[in-house]
Amino acid sequence: MAQSNIKKIQEIIGEFFGKTGIIVEAIEIKTPQDSTIPINLKMEDPQVLIGEGGQTLMDVQRLLKLVLQKKIASDARFYIDLDINDYKKKKTDYLKEMAKSAADEVSLIKKEKYLPPMSAYDRRVIHVELAGRQDIITESVGFEPERMVAIKPRLL
Repeated sequence: MAQSNIKKIQEIIGEFFGKTGIIVEAIEIKTPQDSTIPINLKMEDPQVLIGEGGQTLMDVQRLLKLVLQKKIASDARFYIDLDINDYKKKKTDYLKEMAKSAADEVSLIKKEKYLPPMSAYDRRVIHVELAGRQDIITESVGFEPERMVAIKPRLL
């Protein structure tokens, strides 16, 4: 993505939140990875845009992506990864630690463990984190919105 488009994205995001009346202190656009543009907003009251379990954040991300794709005349497809005050990063770190701890417990006591219900994105973080382990297996079980990760000892 061209540097001029990055500047334009920053302007559009500022304008977008300006129209909503939500005060954003800083808009940080990080180096694009593949076709994804990581965007981190800094603000005083992040819970307004994060919502319960990050649901509002996901909705704002989808809306902002549509606005950006419409306003940037580019043939290149791109995605955005919107974060607010590093909420997603902190949550991902927490999920990874929870996954490791639960996997260690399952490996030790040889009994399956079920993590609390979570979104598909959060379940994916758990599966990816534990994918390299040879002593356990993971699978998603149940039905939305109560779908959860089961961690089971691997039978050798």
